[in-house]
Amino acid sequence: MYRLIVTCISLVSFQLMAQEKPLDMKMDFEEYNPPSSLKTEEHHLTKSKFPFIDIHNHQGNMNTADLTGLVREMDKLNMGIMVNLSGRGFRSSGDHLEKSIENIKKQYPNRFILFTNVDFGAIDDADWTTRTIKQLEEDVKRGAKGLKIYKSLGMFNKDAKGNRIHIDDSRIDPVWAKCGELGIPVLIHAADVKQFWDPIDKNNERWLELKLHPGRRHDTDTVRWETIIAEQHSIFKKHPKTTFINAHMGWYGSDLKKLSQLMDMYPNMVTEIGAVIAELGRQPRAAKSFLTKYQDRVLFGKDSWVPDEYETYFRVLETEDEYFPYHKRYHAFWRMYGIGLPDEILKKIYYKNALRILPNMDKSQFPK
Repeated sequence: MYRLIVTCISLVSFQLMAQEKPLDMKMDFEEYNPPSSLKTEEHHLTKSKFPFIDIHNHQGNMNTADLTGLVREMDKLNMGIMVNLSGRGFRSSGDHLEKSIENIKKQYPNRFILFTNVDFGAIDDADWTTRTIKQLEEDVKRGAKGLKIYKSLGMFNKDAKGNRIHIDDSRIDPVWAKCGELGIPVLIHAADVKQFWDPIDKNNERWLELKLHPGRRHDTDTVRWETIIAEQHSIFKKHPKTTFINAHMGWYGSDLKKLSQLMDMYPNMVTEIGAVIAELGRQPRAAKSFLTKYQDRVLFGKDSWVPDEYETYFRVLETEDEYFPYHKRYHAFWRMYGIGLPDEILKKIYYKNALRILPNMDKSQFPK
């Protein structure tokens, strides 16, 4: 009798549960971002251990702006010098560059560096090369310490016939050579991460980013990623006397073996870590090995000016923290690990390498 009663109660309970509304377990991937239950030691570094030079930054109004607030934010981070790669502004104006340099000299002459830029829109003009070289020489006399090349070259810039201008177009060769003669580096951003060209499906690691930012898709572009990157490598090879700063680790941060091959192949190529710290942070042992081997050829860069995001960079480079989040989940949904670089390598990445590569630098504000 007892067993019969228990069985009947169980059947009734099962029937009642079956009548209840089933638990909805569906959730969009964008929403799923649970806090980690892992308890580990954490170091939230809002200031770098050593003063650093940010070799990759963009500021649009240095020709007129009061720079006091910007310097105050830089001091909080321990940023010694900011390199503004947008020296000529958005309209490639020499007047913008000259006024920016004057404004910097009046306010904080030791805290900012400007790179100049080149306009490829009139490359078909017979005198374009001569005119561009003259502009480059004048900009360096004004105070520019480098040339920044945007990703538009190789991707979007077109000649008068509507043809894509190749990065290794022979008409640009004298410009690369002139930079070598003037002793200024060329910081070049070519293409974007390869996944932007790959099919946008479940196998694409950047699916979330591309869903949220569809303007970054290049999967239907006629020019392939491999083509653009090959053109970039071509100018490294053709101009061994010019120092090229390969922006964003050349988009090989997720393939350090390949990047190592490129570093060995092109001794005139250095690189910077702007916008790719997430690649280093998910492979701390391999990253530490790479940064140790190429410690004299890696520079600190951030790219976008968002002060709160620098903490991720400091934490990856300086600490041995485990499994902490990146500051933009859509950019890197994986977790970071600290590399824990020794002080001498940190100093090189933070400022020594930039001081060596940039011309006529005052080193007095940085530790030896």
